[in-house]
Amino acid sequence: MASREIDRAPSVVGVPKRRPWSHTWLQILVVGVILFVALVEALQATGNPNYIPSMLMIGAFLVPVVFVSYIYDHEHIRDVAVPTVAFCFLWGGIVGTVVAGVLEYETTQRFGVLPLLAVGVIEEGAKLLAPLTLFARGRYRSEADGLLFGVASGMGFAALETMGYGFVGLLQSHGSVGVIEQLLLIRGILSPAGHAAWTGLICAVLWRERLRAGHVVINWAVISAFLVAVVLHALWDTFNGLTATSLVGSLGVLLVSLVIAGISIVLLVRRIREAGRAQLAAGGDEPVLP
Repeated sequence: MASREIDRAPSVVGVPKRRPWSHTWLQILVVGVILFVALVEALQATGNPNYIPSMLMIGAFLVPVVFVSYIYDHEHIRDVAVPTVAFCFLWGGIVGTVVAGVLEYETTQRFGVLPLLAVGVIEEGAKLLAPLTLFARGRYRSEADGLLFGVASGMGFAALETMGYGFVGLLQSHGSVGVIEQLLLIRGILSPAGHAAWTGLICAVLWRERLRAGHVVINWAVISAFLVAVVLHALWDTFNGLTATSLVGSLGVLLVSLVIAGISIVLLVRRIREAGRAQLAAGGDEPVLP
């Protein structure tokens, strides 16, 4: 942390110093890919099922960890320690998946059905539990802080969810490594456009509105951000749950899914840029975006 603070010290009074480009996220990505390929090759060569848990864990966590590291490095968060980000990632994922799973089960048992809109409300609410503990403490107050915590919690949720889907896919495919590789690849690539974007959007707006008002406020901006995340979540689940019976139908479902993912990414990038401008205006470090 000392080196991060030194890097952020202004070189000229009143002029924030731009921190050099960090390649931490790229290093994690390269090492993770090498380890994943090595595990797959070892599994195929030996047929030893002991490699499967490690393959699932690295495959499910690689992109989420890389994406959180990218946001952490390039947003230039001034005072957020790595353990705090790890708390949001792990506890946001664990508590979020447990709470969401239980509530979805109880709702299904009670009413017999679970509308996808209700799934969106439950899961988006569950992912906020860990960030809200930091929000309540009030130490981290910038919009960039909220964005980071939201992305971390969303990515932790996505990683554990992907790991679960990978395990189920392994059972259903009777141990097909190819099926698991495809599932992990698709869900990994799309994860930033899903849970990370939705929870990051909500938290960024929540932190921003508190900073503007000077106190905790639940106004239309916060409510609308939550509703947008819920609707995008429900639409994503709806179209990805459809079973197309023709090539045209499959292409249509894919196209709509890509549009939803594109909208989510655009909203996330917008929040990243606005958080960066707000941080720079407040005298912080300017975020570096590619």
